[in-house]
Amino acid sequence: NGSYVRDAYLRGLQIQAGGVLNPYKFGLIGSTDTHDAASSIDEETFFSKAGMLDGTAELRGSIPASFLTGTIVKFTDPGLVTEVDGKDYMASSSFEYWSASGLAGVWAEENTRDSIYRAFRRKETFATSGPRIKVRFFAGYDFAPPVLQNPQLTRIAYRRGVTMGSDLPASGKRAPAFIVWAAADPAGTALQRAQVIKGYLDNGAHQERIYDVACADNLAVDPASGRCPDNGSGVNLRDCSTTRTGTGSGASELKALWRDPDFDPRQEAFYYVRVLENPSCRWSTWDAIRAGEEPRSDLPKTIQERAWSSPIWYRPDNAPELPETPEVGQPGSDA
Repeated sequence: NGSYVRDAYLRGLQIQAGGVLNPYKFGLIGSTDTHDAASSIDEETFFSKAGMLDGTAELRGSIPASFLTGTIVKFTDPGLVTEVDGKDYMASSSFEYWSASGLAGVWAEENTRDSIYRAFRRKETFATSGPRIKVRFFAGYDFAPPVLQNPQLTRIAYRRGVTMGSDLPASGKRAPAFIVWAAADPAGTALQRAQVIKGYLDNGAHQERIYDVACADNLAVDPASGRCPDNGSGVNLRDCSTTRTGTGSGASELKALWRDPDFDPRQEAFYYVRVLENPSCRWSTWDAIRAGEEPRSDLPKTIQERAWSSPIWYRPDNAPELPETPEVGQPGSDA
């Protein structure tokens, strides 16, 4: 509580239900908070978050400390060394909590400062954990399945619906349809699944649901669990190459037209997209492999890189009126 975006969005709904303007109606970007004047966005070439404090694999604690370093540090401050599997490692605070840096994605009409700032103002933004995944997210009441194959998909979606970062007003009791569209980083790992995350209030209590909406490798969402089956993609921890026990190749693109099976036209809610890649090696595993060491047993060996869209907020007919906001630009083009 208090640490996750989803919790903030839910708190915003709760505050708004009390008659106050929602203060947590923000879009998403991913960025670095490193302190070495550069963005370390790639797990394979991760080079630290604080320069001199964790700028080498030894200082990051991903490979064993040398005898000299371990002995000196143990003598001066035993708390800076931890023992794992009979080996001494530097107890860096960085290895437990984060991966390489994220990236900010913006859907702007053109690559100019004014256009990009207009996109930020209308929250037509998305975040990734590092890869250059691209995500589109639209909602409307007049989308039908053939739209996904239409070469004018983006143009139609802007004309007939709203995009990420927007409010979707109710249309009677009609359930909206959501267009989910993700493209993999051409130089990265293939996509495994796309999900829609929903948050809403039930008698004032926070509720959330996660729906898998598109699966790679021609797999279908299991209607009982609501999840994509495991596609069998894995990682060879000797060299971080991809392994497969099933179809497992992943997808370069995922598309879906999705309707909320639990939709209630009277219930205010937010929806956003999360896209996951197939598993890949974490930076600590890459460090160990390059040094000819076994990866630490107490750290995750792999991660699943991902991207998140900004939300779309569904507003029922009974929702309180919002104050008008100044015009800040037209939606992004399909360029």
